[in-house]
Amino acid sequence: MRILFCCEFYYPSIGGVQEVMRHLAERLVSWGHEVTVATTKLSNRTFTEHNGVKIVEFGVTGNQVRGISGEVARYQDFVINFPCDALMIKAAQQWTFDALWPVLEQIKTRKVFIPCGFSGLYEPSYAQYFIDLPEVLKKFDHLIFYAEHYRDVDFARAHKLMHFSVLANGACEKEFNVAVDASFRRRNAIAENSFVLLTVGSLTGVKGHRELAEAFAKMNVPKGHHVTLILNGNLPPRPDVKVEARRSHGVSPRDQVSRGSKLISYVTAKINRITGLLYRSVGVLRREGVSGVGQRIASLLLAPLWRLALAHGFLKKASRSMEYWIDTARRNPSKQVLLTDFARDELVQAYMAADLFVFASNIEYSPLVLFEAAAAGTPFLSVPVGNADEIARWTGGGVICPASKDERGYTRVDPLVLSGAVEDLMAKPEELSKLGKTAKQTWSEKYTWFAIAKRYEQILANKLG
Repeated sequence: MRILFCCEFYYPSIGGVQEVMRHLAERLVSWGHEVTVATTKLSNRTFTEHNGVKIVEFGVTGNQVRGISGEVARYQDFVINFPCDALMIKAAQQWTFDALWPVLEQIKTRKVFIPCGFSGLYEPSYAQYFIDLPEVLKKFDHLIFYAEHYRDVDFARAHKLMHFSVLANGACEKEFNVAVDASFRRRNAIAENSFVLLTVGSLTGVKGHRELAEAFAKMNVPKGHHVTLILNGNLPPRPDVKVEARRSHGVSPRDQVSRGSKLISYVTAKINRITGLLYRSVGVLRREGVSGVGQRIASLLLAPLWRLALAHGFLKKASRSMEYWIDTARRNPSKQVLLTDFARDELVQAYMAADLFVFASNIEYSPLVLFEAAAAGTPFLSVPVGNADEIARWTGGGVICPASKDERGYTRVDPLVLSGAVEDLMAKPEELSKLGKTAKQTWSEKYTWFAIAKRYEQILANKLG
C-alpha cells in the first residue's frame, strides 16, 4: 500500500503524537508499504526521509478556532492530489485535520481519523467546533479511538457514529527489550540505595511536573532513607512559519542593505521567538485562562529571584512554581531532584532504573508514558487522567491516585494526596515488584508496537476481521 499520514508534528519533534505516528510508519515501511508524512515545517529538521519514511513539510500553524495561517492551499492541494491507497490523520483541533474540512469530499482515497481525545470539548471557545464536527466525522471511512470510554469515543456514540475501532497505545519492543545499564545511577549521580521516582512529559505546564514537584517537596521520607525525583521533559516544538516582510518607507535601497544586513538575523530571531511565545500563550490561555498566563510569566521572570531568596532565607511564602518546589525539595538532604531532557536511549534506562513512575498530568488522552513504564517493568502511579484507569486495568501494572476534575475537564490533584499515595507505595516493595512484573509480561503479550501496527495495517487496507 501507499499510505499518507498527516499529523501536526513528527520526528525529530518529541511527543506522544509524534512517537505513535513514527512507530506505526516505520513498521509499515519495514513490511513493504510506502509511507509519507505531511507535517509542520521545523527549523531543526534537515532531512526529507527518516528510517524509510518520507516527510513533506508545510509552513502552517493554528486550527479552526485560533485561525490557520501559512501554506494552507498548498497543503490542501497536496492531500487532494496525493496518489495513495489510504490517508490517516491524527488528532483534532490542529491544522493537518482542520484545514481539510472544506476539501474532504474531494479526497477520494480511504480516509481514517484518530480523534485523539477532544481536549477542547468542554471549552466555550470550541462550542461551534464540536457542533460542526459530527458531520465532518461522517466523511471518514473509519475512526480509531484509544479508550473504551472517554470523551471522544463517547462523543461518537452519542452522535451515532459507529464506524470505529478501539486500539490501545503501546511501547516499542525494540527499545525496551534491552539490557539494564547498571551504570545509569552512577552516571547521573544517583545513590544506589535511593528510591527513584520518574515522570516524563513535554514542559507545557499541563503535564504534572509542577504538581509532582510540590508533592515531592511535601513528602515525608523515613529516617535513613533517600528519594530521588527525575522530572524529564522537553520544550514544545516551534513551527517554522515564514513571516512576510513589510515594505519599509523613507529609506533608500542602498541604506536598507547597509543598515539592515546587521539586523536581519536579530529581527528574524525576535519575530520567530515572539510568534512562538504567542502561539504557546494562546494554548495556555485557552486551557487555564488569564491566571495561567500570568503564572507562567511570573515563573519566567521571578525564578532567579526565588532561588536567590531561598539561598538567603528571605522567602517566607510558598510559591506555586515548579522551580520553587524543586528548590524547596533540594534543601532536604534526604531528597534529590533531577530536571532533565534525556536522549531517548538514556530515557529508556531511566524508566528501567526507576522504582515508581508517577504521572500527575492535567490533560491527556491515552498516556503513552504509562505503556512505556509497563514495558520497562516499572509500576506506575497515575492520577485519573485520560484513560489511565483503563491502562492500569489492562496492564495490571498501575495504581490510580484520586484527583478531581474542574469544570473544563482538567485533572487537578491535591499534592498532599499525591505525596501520601507515593509514600504508601514506597512502603510496599513486594506490591511494587508484583505490579512491575505483571505489567512487563502483559505489555510483551499485547501492547508492543509490532502487535498494534498489525491492526492498523488491517484497518488501512480495509481488511477488518
